[in-house]
Amino acid sequence: MSAPIRVVLVGLGKIARDQHIPAIAGNPAFELAATVSPNAAPIDGVTHFRSFDALIESGVAVDAVALCTPPQVRTPLAFTAIEHGLHVMLEKPPAATLSEVEALVAAAGDRISLFATWHSRYAAGVARAKAWLASREIRSVEIVWREDVRVWHPGQEWIWEPGGLGVFDPGINALSIATEILPHSVYLKDAVLEFPANRAAPIAARLTLADTRGAAIDMDLDWRQEGPQSWDIRVETDAGRLTLEKGGAMLNLDGETHVSGDVEYPGLYARFAELIRAGSSDVDPAPFRLVADAFLRGRRETTDPFVE
Repeated sequence: MSAPIRVVLVGLGKIARDQHIPAIAGNPAFELAATVSPNAAPIDGVTHFRSFDALIESGVAVDAVALCTPPQVRTPLAFTAIEHGLHVMLEKPPAATLSEVEALVAAAGDRISLFATWHSRYAAGVARAKAWLASREIRSVEIVWREDVRVWHPGQEWIWEPGGLGVFDPGINALSIATEILPHSVYLKDAVLEFPANRAAPIAARLTLADTRGAAIDMDLDWRQEGPQSWDIRVETDAGRLTLEKGGAMLNLDGETHVSGDVEYPGLYARFAELIRAGSSDVDPAPFRLVADAFLRGRRETTDPFVE
């Protein structure tokens, strides 16, 4: 047995505490060597630093970093980690821009394992959906991703700033699933983005996409949903309908519903360990490229100011 991979967790927000820390604790391939956050409370028994530079200067032995900061500040941290020979896991979205992602790939080269994570691709129903669709003719796709930002992202002002993506912060999860399960490449045809009058990022969006065989893909994103939340993808094929619900955790196929537990972040860390041991990287910019295209090509509409 090889020694555990000593990983440092940078950023101690909700996603780090709810998902990364339990996933690291549950994987014997990893050891949580330290945490970094300028303001968050330390974790009992884990060495803590207020800055990434302080960690580097300390000489604490680490092998890898998981960057859970907002995307606007993630790239400089990743460059520093790569410079010091540390393998890097990037939360989604991997950076603030596509050019930053490309620069990180170039910096990592074949020395560093760089993992741009798309956690929703590891949801329980996704792999089976991909396998089933591989031999089917796709006729149309409907994506409905509607949630209440006040419930899921309370007080997270960074998501409303340039680079924070607004409603595409959750919406990119849907695109990560769609680009994974559909057998042909997807491209953007049109988009309408709704910006609150007091915010720099969209609160809702409607995307018109297609695959290279001409199948229509319609996407409805909204952060104003009250009551039941929707994270659903419906695919009409020549062999019937496939439905992924609850962000990919529930698969309805051939009239049967398959449900499994939360396996996304354990799957991410299993993949990260695999990449490090193999000396390889995994960076797929496809979901991020579609979001960038939506901002580039989309028509902007102004809505009422958003009040938390």
